[in-house]
Amino acid sequence: MQFKTNIKCGACVAKVTPLLNAVAGEKNWKVDLTSKDRILEVTSANEAAVIKAVQDAGFKAEKS
Repeated sequence: MQFKTNIKCGACVAKVTPLLNAVAGEKNWKVDLTSKDRILEVTSANEAAVIKAVQDAGFKAEKS
């Protein structure tokens, strides 16, 4: 699954890491900070849980 986010930097990734690790697993997600859309790619998780985890960290995520 891919999500367009507003995660912009390494500190943002650090903030969302514990929440995404909890719902997707440590090695099952990554954020492409070089993409203008800051794409979050998740290989194994529930779509709604991923969106909620990102929102709980203070960021936005929408299915792309």
